Parts: sequence; C-alpha cells; structure tokens
Amino acid sequence: MDLSHIDIVSVVFQMIAFLFAISVHESAHAWTANRCGDPTARMLGRISLNPIKHIDPVGTIVMPLIALVTHFPVIGWAKPTPVDPRNFKNPVTDDILTAVAGPVSNFLIATSTVVVMFVIAKTSIEGHGLVSTMPFTYRLGIAGRGGTSFLIPLTLFLYELMLINIILGVFNLIPVPPLDGSHVLRHFLSEPVRRAYDAMGIFGLLALVYLGGNLLMRLISPFLNFFDGVLTRF
Repeated sequence: MDLSHIDIVSVVFQMIAFLFAISVHESAHAWTANRCGDPTARMLGRISLNPIKHIDPVGTIVMPLIALVTHFPVIGWAKPTPVDPRNFKNPVTDDILTAVAGPVSNFLIATSTVVVMFVIAKTSIEGHGLVSTMPFTYRLGIAGRGGTSFLIPLTLFLYELMLINIILGVFNLIPVPPLDGSHVLRHFLSEPVRRAYDAMGIFGLLALVYLGGNLLMRLISPFLNFFDGVLTRF
C-alpha cells in the first residue's frame, strides 16, 4: 500500500467519520429537545442520520477542507438544530440537557469504537498489534503501511472515527457562542452580560478556530491521550 493511497484513504475516512459524527450529534440535540417537549427539530426532520439534513456550508464543508489542507485536526460544525425553549417543561434544565446531548453522543461513539477495537485486539494477534500500536503509527503517519489485511483499513477507520468524535465532543463543550457549552454558561449570567455574550456569535467562534489553535490542542490533548492510553493497554 503506497503512501499516496494511504493519504487518500485517510482523507476519505476522515470525511465519512466527520459527517457521521455531526449527524449523530445534531440528531441527539433534536431527539433530546423532542423528549423535553419541543418538537421543532423533529418536525423539520432533524432526528436523522442523513448528513444532508445537517450540512452547513461553512462548518461542514469549508472548515473541514481547510483543516485537511493545513493538516489540522478536523474541526467544524453542522447546521444548528432549531430549538424553541418556550416549549420546554423546565426551560433552563431542558435547554442544558439538549445542549450537552450532542457532545455526549460524540463521546459515546468514541467509547463504542474503543469497544470494537478491543474485540479486534482480542480476536487475533494481528488485530492486537494493529490496535495497540495505532496511536503511535497514526501520529508518525505510517498507519496502514506494509500490509493488505482487511483489518488495517477497518482499524484505521475506527481510529479516525474515535479521534473526530473526541475532537468534536470537546470542541463543542467550549463555552463560546454558539457552541453547546455556551448554552450551559449563559444561564448563569446576568441579563446584560448574557446579551453581550450571545452577541459574540460566529465571530467568537471563528476567532477561537483561527487564533486559538494552541488552546484547542491543550483542551483536546488530555482526552486524546486518555483514549490512546486505553488502546495501548489492550
């Protein structure tokens, strides 16, 4: 398997994993909002794993492409799930639950991929070697070289899926509007401060992405290291 082929496969895997991750993320928002009394997103068909329902031109297409070109971790967002807090039975609690449902779904997917890789590691010697060394070979850019087994692309895809879900989960918990973390923090602010906070909008988010690269990696790295540590112990 030559290097160019590996690069193409890795990019395809990252895009598939990203689209799946944001679809689950937004569906989790919509499902939770519906359970809490707001049917808005459900009526608009947002409880769906169809990525077309959730695509945002900038966050789902432009940002991931920039990340791939610059070799930065894939970060982006989907079209926001419409929520009307006036329909909630408990406006503050239900808004917070709806907001955190997205990141929680990403961490559940990441954990599920670890479980699948655990099964792979325990079913064959080759699988054990691939899974336990994946964090090292991936960071060195040599994951998938030198073999033809179907376990190689499968393990690589699972690892990409784990990485992207961890990144999206942590990223969306950052309390910068309109990320999910902001829906938690805003309820603890006074009304004047809350209005100014909400007004940050997309400008605060873009500043975080373009100017806060080191900060983002410092926030994400502990979670990545934890999951990588679990894999290397298989």
